[in-house]
Amino acid sequence: MAVGWFYLSVLALCSLGSMCILFTIYWMRYWHGGFAWDGSMLMFNWHPVLMVTGMVVLYSAASLVYRLPQSWVGPRLPWKSGHAAMHLLAFLLTVLGLHAVFEFHNHAKIPHLYSLHSWLGITTVFLFACQWFLGFSVFLLPWASMWLRSLLKPIHVFFGASILSLAIASVVSGINEKLFFSLKNGTKTYSNLPSEAVFANCAGMLVVVFGLLVLYILLASSWKRPEPGMQAEREALLRGRE
Repeated sequence: MAVGWFYLSVLALCSLGSMCILFTIYWMRYWHGGFAWDGSMLMFNWHPVLMVTGMVVLYSAASLVYRLPQSWVGPRLPWKSGHAAMHLLAFLLTVLGLHAVFEFHNHAKIPHLYSLHSWLGITTVFLFACQWFLGFSVFLLPWASMWLRSLLKPIHVFFGASILSLAIASVVSGINEKLFFSLKNGTKTYSNLPSEAVFANCAGMLVVVFGLLVLYILLASSWKRPEPGMQAEREALLRGRE
């Protein structure tokens, strides 16, 4: 039953994650003119798309690798490698998203890192970089002892969930900031709730629901990779489903 609920949750996550990305792309194309890579506002439009794709959706997918029942059995190295590779791809997309907004600010002569959204975002990316380096150095490379890995594993897990929570907060504050900047003329003020505001608010709520579901799966004890003493029971469960 737990495995069945897990796969239903994964299906829901795939749908929600795709909707988060598609909503963000549509918002930037329909209301803000699309995309370019030339330092203009159209280059800025890559920023929310890349950050939602990298820091929220792909980051979440990488975090959930160890929740797949197939990872309960067999060697762990392929799963560790996939976990690290997906996180690295998420980080690279995040860096591209940061480059897009910094390049736009330079072109438009706008100060950097002055808003709460930017502080949250840069803190999240910094912690993500530290988290990936720690995970690669300690859990993927073979030099670390089991004692050290056991000591650092709870810290790694805690910061993994914390970074996702910060990423969601950064996205929501970024959506809010973008709407305040965009909707400040005449009848299209944010408080009048024009169509763009409704759509972007819905995109933000999708990100929140997606993130909460990911955090629930990460924290649910029945969906975690079993400890060695429980491994035989989980293997029997998997064999029974084949």
